[in-house]
Amino acid sequence: MGRSRYTITEPLQAHFMTCTVVEWLPVFTRPETVKILLDCWQYQRQQVGLKLYGYVILENHLHFIAQSTSLDKCVASFKAYTARRIIDHLQAKRAEQLLQRLRFAKCAHKHDREFQFWQEGVHAELILNEAMMREKLDYIHANPVKRGYVNLPEHWRYSSAVNYAGLGGLIDIDTW
Repeated sequence: MGRSRYTITEPLQAHFMTCTVVEWLPVFTRPETVKILLDCWQYQRQQVGLKLYGYVILENHLHFIAQSTSLDKCVASFKAYTARRIIDHLQAKRAEQLLQRLRFAKCAHKHDREFQFWQEGVHAELILNEAMMREKLDYIHANPVKRGYVNLPEHWRYSSAVNYAGLGGLIDIDTW
């Protein structure tokens, strides 16, 4: 049975996606690692035409809604670039326990790398209409509230909820 890491069914439509760090390791607890993600999305928005409609970054995974003429390539590039930069950052900080777990998590068949950062795939889900877009944005933005981290979605720093509340977020997003 074959596998597809990036199942983007309609490349010109928006998709809801999830990316998870292997073993659910809490890597996004420091602003430096989150900045790598945000900078990559900002670059993709400006340079390759990615439309980013919403996102939330939690300590070990992220959800986002995006669209691009080559969304599968954007996602693959995002994951490859951010993994490399975050691993470099962890090595510079000598985060040996995390690096040991990332080394252990590497699949046996992968001979081109020392570490595995992201779990395989993105669990892409096609956004079919406005109601579904609203449902997914609400889900994304409610994640930190459900976990008890904040009382209101717009209080979570690493989320587009602040953009939708008109408060200006850490990066620009696109409107639906």
